[in-house]
Amino acid sequence: MTIAFTSIMAIFIIERIDEQKGTVSILPLLLAGVISMLYWRFFDDLHPYALVQFVPCIVIPIMAILLPPMYTHSTFWLWAAGFYLLAKVEEAADKPIYKCTHHIVSGHTLKHLCAAMVPVFLTLMLAKRTTETERQSLLETRKISWTKVRGNEVKVKSYTCTYSNVPVEESP
Repeated sequence: MTIAFTSIMAIFIIERIDEQKGTVSILPLLLAGVISMLYWRFFDDLHPYALVQFVPCIVIPIMAILLPPMYTHSTFWLWAAGFYLLAKVEEAADKPIYKCTHHIVSGHTLKHLCAAMVPVFLTLMLAKRTTETERQSLLETRKISWTKVRGNEVKVKSYTCTYSNVPVEESP
């Protein structure tokens, strides 16, 4: 798992910052992961291992929002990070979840199901993405939606507009 966490972080660095910096970062990240596992094994302390697990969970969403992507469908990174964070919460709440579900399912089981969604979202992202011609961070894009309602009638029309700092050309 540590190899997966550190590799995903290196891949994200390749995609958001620079290919060379991401490639160079893979060895130090993997080394940090291995050292955290050895530290856990020999000193019975999970703090470094937890750090290796949680730092990508915090850093990836921040970088996904602030740094412009090189490819389309970059919001899949946020979905993957969200499911991973949910998995960690379910792991921490293992016993209460088991008790609340009347001993049917544990938080540990739900953790594995949510963690399995991470590669699903990243695979979908890879399958759908193309090169982003005009790089723009998620922070610079704002979507506004509204619905017109007349009297007691249900939805008449819905509009969604995307506003950004980069000029957008609409096709006819």
